[in-house]
Amino acid sequence: MKATLVESHELAPDVRHFSFEVKDVDKLDFKPGQFVSFNHTFDGKNITRAYSIASRPNGNRFDLCLNVVRGGLFSPHLFTMNPGDSVDMTPPLGFFTLRNPGKDALFIATGTGIAPFRSMAPEYLAHRDAKQLTLLFGIRYENSIYYGNEFEALAARYPNFEFWPTLSRPEPSWPGRAGHVQTHLLEALGERRDVDVYICGLKAMVDDVRSILKALGFDRKQIIFEKYD
Repeated sequence: MKATLVESHELAPDVRHFSFEVKDVDKLDFKPGQFVSFNHTFDGKNITRAYSIASRPNGNRFDLCLNVVRGGLFSPHLFTMNPGDSVDMTPPLGFFTLRNPGKDALFIATGTGIAPFRSMAPEYLAHRDAKQLTLLFGIRYENSIYYGNEFEALAARYPNFEFWPTLSRPEPSWPGRAGHVQTHLLEALGERRDVDVYICGLKAMVDDVRSILKALGFDRKQIIFEKYD
């Protein structure tokens, strides 16, 4: 199938929000947290890249949140697309999905790892048995808190949701949390050890958080993760 670009706009330098539609289906079936794979031929070589969907199911449309990889092939190509341009894709796949909204949950993301949580957080909160949910989001700068207004709106709507952005390179005027997400892990967990923890971001962060959680006694079934190279 083909994904056709509807629109895109900048979220921060080198980071864009993309909206696509699949014209040959009435409804694109996927679970929040899953990804799509794009395919394109560069210099005679077919390249495939997987990207987490950054939106809830919405007919034949879906969103992505991508950063451009300097010296790469696929992301620079996507950043040059104009509305109406298309790219080959395969249907959504993946196991990074909500397991049990009836349990407290902690979402941890860095950078564009926030993408699946833009889909998963409202899905979790809309569940009738939803418990406490905290989203801990690590980013460098205040102007790079992707979808910050949306998550703040969710926090205002749902008393069981807390949004914790933390900046690794804050300005002196920044009033919020600072440092890497690992710095605030114990604060987010408190004394709870029956929480499901979902982690998405670069491999180093994901592996570090997993190690901390295992040392705290978390079972591997409580730790759901997706990591990017």
